[in-house]
Amino acid sequence: ARADNCTAQEGFVLQGFGNGPGAQVVPFVVFLLIYMITVLWNASMILLICANPSLHTPMYFFLMNLSVLDLCFTTTIAPKAMASFLVGSNSISHNECAAQFFLFSVFLTAEGFLLAAMAYDRYTAICNPLLYPVTMSKWLCVRLVAGSIFSGCVNSMVQTGFTFSLRYCGSREIDHFFCDGPPLINLATSDTYVNNLVMFTLCGFIIGSTFLVVFVSYFYIISTILRIRSAEGRHKAFSTCTSHMITVSILYGSTAFMYAQPTWVSLLYPRKAVSVFYTFIIPMVNPLIYSLRNKEVKDAWGRTMGRKSWE
Repeated sequence: ARADNCTAQEGFVLQGFGNGPGAQVVPFVVFLLIYMITVLWNASMILLICANPSLHTPMYFFLMNLSVLDLCFTTTIAPKAMASFLVGSNSISHNECAAQFFLFSVFLTAEGFLLAAMAYDRYTAICNPLLYPVTMSKWLCVRLVAGSIFSGCVNSMVQTGFTFSLRYCGSREIDHFFCDGPPLINLATSDTYVNNLVMFTLCGFIIGSTFLVVFVSYFYIISTILRIRSAEGRHKAFSTCTSHMITVSILYGSTAFMYAQPTWVSLLYPRKAVSVFYTFIIPMVNPLIYSLRNKEVKDAWGRTMGRKSWE
């Protein structure tokens, strides 16, 4: 057996999507286009919310922070992946890999908790509208966002600590385009039972608990909406929730599919293809989903662009 510090000295190699520089051209172009659109749309959403006093409400405060997390989330992965595709060198040091995995876990977990907070915000607005200004105070909103990030940090510290305490003295090739938990665990040369158990338990608890908050919130939301007599009132109430429900369904579904299961199961399907979906596609389309289905956002865009309204 080799020394325990062999990985620290040699680092890892990210296989990406193929061998040789020619095989990486298409992924580079695709990732570059998606990343540019993601940065443009999320940065525009952040600036729009900051610049329009009409959007200075808890709902849009959470939406702005969702865009911030999406930007950070994608930036953790995209630049390194694109650089590897461009120069044809897929090596990544042990410390770089640990840092990428840590930040990736922070932002992904924080986004899950933030979506749960957004569901609670919609529940309060629709089910208890008279108490909404008092209940969803600025201080509570800040604490919910801070709590989401703190929860992400705690989960990430545990996941990173367990994952990088393993010995990687065999193959250094990670079958992925970034440092993710299951491929790293599958690569380890030491016993991974505890790591698999920790990842499965933590991810299952996070996804299950946050989804429960979302599910209960929307159970009461839908019950309340169905009691609204006017069709216009029902449509308006549903329109404020539809975008959030779409985002929740996509993110929770894909992450549960990836992480809330034993790591050996992930070998049975194309992990990299699914990973592209939630690391690149979801952050790109989130601002579009909220823009197209939200009249207040469209009106704010219209005012910002010098128009009266977008119909």
